[in-house]
Formats: sequence, C-alpha cells, structure tokens
Amino acid sequence: MKMEQANKPRNQDPLHGITLKEIVTQLVAQYGWEELGRLINIKCFISDPSISSSLKFLRKTPWARQKVEALYLRKE
Repeated sequence: MKMEQANKPRNQDPLHGITLKEIVTQLVAQYGWEELGRLINIKCFISDPSISSSLKFLRKTPWARQKVEALYLRKE
C-alpha cells in the first residue's frame, strides 16, 4: 500500500498550502490597497479596504477570488 502512495503524483496546484489570507496580505504588502484596487477593480480593495472585509468578499465571490489568485501567481 505504501508503494502506491509513493508513486502518486504530488499536488500540481501552485496555490496548494497557501491560504487566501496569505495571498491577500502579500499582495497588499507588494502593491498597497490603492494599486491593488487599480489592478483588480473590486469594491473591497477600493472603498475602506481591510484584510478581513476582503477575505469575506473573496470567499463568497469565486470570480473575484480567481482574479486575486491569478495576480498572485503572476507576481511569483
């Protein structure tokens, strides 16, 4: 059984193990809220932005989360 597990391909998701909070925090540190709002035009980055409000919105809004994840992957 252990041999089968050893032969399984590892997770190919480049975001595996990275939390949404880490992603948003790193993007804010790199770009700042103002630039992040220009790069991804969503209200949670433009109007009174915070990590917690952004996380709430992104967790409920798949299209916005995809944009944030794509930007994160481009910066890597």
